[in-house]
Amino acid sequence: MRVPMTEYLMIDLNSERWLCRICGHDFGSARDTYKKGTLIYDRNPEEIHPPILDPKRYQYTFSPDPKFCRIYEYYCPTCGTQIETEYVPPHYPPTIDMLWDIDDLKRRWKEIGENPETSVHYGPGENAQADLRAKFDKK
Repeated sequence: MRVPMTEYLMIDLNSERWLCRICGHDFGSARDTYKKGTLIYDRNPEEIHPPILDPKRYQYTFSPDPKFCRIYEYYCPTCGTQIETEYVPPHYPPTIDMLWDIDDLKRRWKEIGENPETSVHYGPGENAQADLRAKFDKK
């Protein structure tokens, strides 16, 4: 059973692995962060947020200072899909944004008794149907 976690990530509960929802790339153990299996691009924030004011004339330009801020972009190494972006101090390690209790996730989906790739649960009695199947299954 595979559970969609974000637009581009899913957890295969049988193998306990993070997978790319686009191409099926295996990012590693679902009991750890998926970011270890991605390509990371450490970007200068001025590439994304160019200075509004002339940096030769003004100390503060409305652009993040690269001495204090970096932008990490995380990509699938197989299909190149950008999975996540985060703003961090320079040389800061990647943050851990999702850690799941895999055993509890398995138990809950077994109790629900539905396919997590076709059912979205917003709350009691408020379920909606959606096609959340992995894109690599639709080829």
